[in-house]
Amino acid sequence: MITRFALFEGTVAPDNIKAFRAAVLEQLVPLWRQFPGNSDVRVMFSDDRDEGAPEFPLILAISYPDMAAMEAALESPFRNQSKTVTGEITTKYFDGRIHHHVTQCNEFIG
Repeated sequence: MITRFALFEGTVAPDNIKAFRAAVLEQLVPLWRQFPGNSDVRVMFSDDRDEGAPEFPLILAISYPDMAAMEAALESPFRNQSKTVTGEITTKYFDGRIHHHVTQCNEFIG
């Protein structure tokens, strides 16, 4: 399994945090869940961090069984829609940059 992370590195003004999170949950999560081939979608909002650590108000993780499934999802109309909506939300609430990382998952439970 692989996971593609979208790291939102930057800031959301304290008075916009609730609105930012609501916009992500209401507008983006339904699109992300429709990416074909995904096995799960995880949305993580930051509540705290180490002193001096960079801010990541949002981390998105979408897992796929393999690279081919991920590549198909990235070509889907839902991805294109989500890019548009992400742009609208980030323009309104977020100051920073978004970068993506694809990782291989090794899970050890118990």
